[in-house]
Amino acid sequence: MRPLLLAPLALALLALGGCGYHTLGAATHLPPDVRTLSVPVFANQTVANGTETAMTEAVIHELLARTRFHITPKADPDADAVLHGAILKELVTPLTYNTVTQQSSSFIITVVASVTLNSHDGKILYQNKNYVYRQQYQATTDLPTFLEEDPAAVERLSRDFARQLVADLLESF
Repeated sequence: MRPLLLAPLALALLALGGCGYHTLGAATHLPPDVRTLSVPVFANQTVANGTETAMTEAVIHELLARTRFHITPKADPDADAVLHGAILKELVTPLTYNTVTQQSSSFIITVVASVTLNSHDGKILYQNKNYVYRQQYQATTDLPTFLEEDPAAVERLSRDFARQLVADLLESF
C-alpha cells in the first residue's frame, strides 16, 4: 500500500524537476567562452537627444545586476562579444487633450530599437531588429512650476527595454 502512495509523489517531483525552473543566468544560450561583453553607446538615428545614453546605461546596469559577465562600456577589441544597439525611431504623440488649457495633457513616447550581439569573430549570437517600447507621461501645464517629464519617461522605458533585452540574451526567447 505504501509504494502506491509514494508513486504519485515521486512522479510529481520528477515533473517539477523538468518544468523550467533554474538559477539566474544558468540557462544562458551564449557560448561558454563569452566572459567579457563590450557595450558601446547605442547609435541614434533620430533627432531626439539622450535616449541612446539612457538605454545604453540601463542595459549595462541590467547586465551587471543579472549576469557574471565582465562588462566594458565602450568598444573593446579584446571583448569576447560586442552588443551593438541603435535607436531607429523615437516618436512623442499627444495622448490626451485638456480643453480648458487647450494643451495636450499627456503624451506617449515610442522608441524602436535594434540590437545585435556579435562574437569576437563577427558571428551573430543574438539579434532583434524591432524592439518597440512605449511609455506614457503627464505634461505640466502650470508654467511657473514647469517640469520636463519626458526624460523620466525615457528612463522608465530604458529600464523596461534593458530587462527584456537581458532576458532575451540569457534565455533566447
